[in-house]
Amino acid sequence: MAEAGLLTAEIEALYRRRYRHFLRVATAIVGDEASGHDAVQDGFAQALRDRQSFRGTGPLEAWVWRTVVNAALAARRRRLVRREAPEAMRGANANGLADESGVRAWVAALPERQRLAVYLRYYADLDYRAIAEALGVEVGTVSATLSSAHQALRRSLKEVEQ
Repeated sequence: MAEAGLLTAEIEALYRRRYRHFLRVATAIVGDEASGHDAVQDGFAQALRDRQSFRGTGPLEAWVWRTVVNAALAARRRRLVRREAPEAMRGANANGLADESGVRAWVAALPERQRLAVYLRYYADLDYRAIAEALGVEVGTVSATLSSAHQALRRSLKEVEQ
């Protein structure tokens, strides 16, 4: 029982220390901050309920990331967030450069695994091993997935520059 108490304390400490990172990723997945807060809360509640299933073979934080990402994906499916139209993704500012909403739309248009990898790498600042644990894939898959995402984003940027 002491082990369960220790794990609970570690999860709570992770919540306090990294909440804003979890919120940024969940918000990016779900589409709005209020739903992002709900997804983080649901993910951490699920992690606490399932803490006995944590085997300790990988980092606890990666295991919790998986629960939060799954909670955010479930929330997104429930909300049936519609994607922006392709023409909205071609937005450029007055200088002809991609604006922030255009970049967000490009990331949102990526295939799900690529989008999640981008969120976890650049919004949560996780390393490849932690991303692999969170998504339940191999580290090499994370590398290939991020490479594909970068290529797709570069193509979108080139379209705006033309």
